[in-house]
Amino acid sequence: MRRRFAITSTRTRPPSTWWSATRGLIERHGEEAIEAVDVLITHTQAPDVPFYGTGGGIAHRLGMRPSWVLDLHNGGCAVFVLALNVVRQLLASGAGRTAVIAIAQNSAGQVFDQPGVRRKAQAAVPGDGAAVGLVTLSDRSPVLGIECRTYGEYAGEMTLAPDPPRKWWQPGTGELCIAFTESKITKVLARGNRQVPEVALAVCDWIGLPSKDIDLLVTNQLNRVFMRNWREALELPAERHLDTFDACGNLFGAGIPVNLDRAILTGRVVTGDTVMMAGFAHAGDFAGAAAVRWGGRP
Repeated sequence: MRRRFAITSTRTRPPSTWWSATRGLIERHGEEAIEAVDVLITHTQAPDVPFYGTGGGIAHRLGMRPSWVLDLHNGGCAVFVLALNVVRQLLASGAGRTAVIAIAQNSAGQVFDQPGVRRKAQAAVPGDGAAVGLVTLSDRSPVLGIECRTYGEYAGEMTLAPDPPRKWWQPGTGELCIAFTESKITKVLARGNRQVPEVALAVCDWIGLPSKDIDLLVTNQLNRVFMRNWREALELPAERHLDTFDACGNLFGAGIPVNLDRAILTGRVVTGDTVMMAGFAHAGDFAGAAAVRWGGRP
């Protein structure tokens, strides 16, 4: 029998931490389902300790003994799609039957709320939040196709710029902020406008679905310009592109799963709908899209 994997459940609590988000899954599926998870994928926007990720600590706190614990840093705003792709390969290879994807966006309160940084225009956009998804070998809500692309030529273009200049690990008084000059912003806009439709259309071609037949588009949400350009490129009306920007701001890597959960809770996606999740990361060094046929929650 062909192995298929599906998003079984999601839970979000913006603004919050991965822990309160996970409590929602435990309430729905029981502690046993979480403790028995075979694969744990995590991503934290601003780790407390720079040398390693949070996967081991999360596994311990939840009582897990997974065979695989992976922290993904390069997926950025599209990390949920990257994590799905990793999970697909692992579960299809026989590494297990269930996986948890835990994503936390916590830089709004830790980076953008610094006294000097909060006066910058960039500080008005980010929001904090967390999302946890349970993925299993199942036909209930199958992931129909995934496209992930790395654009290594743009790696490292999103940088931190303290004033006065220093390395992040050097002592000093200058606050860390994201260094996006006007010329760099123009380049990132061009890349994002191109990359997200490209990966979404690649998935559409793979599964034989015209983009205009996507029932709901769920993207990361950096700003309204990107959102408008993406749905226009995919020939979708505004009502089929979930917009939580006013309520949540830019949730970075947590944006796609948080918005998917909002769509489910508010009835924007119903059983049988094809949902396209898509986004790009950092200054355009990664982009990914995944299509799911939603089968409803257990």
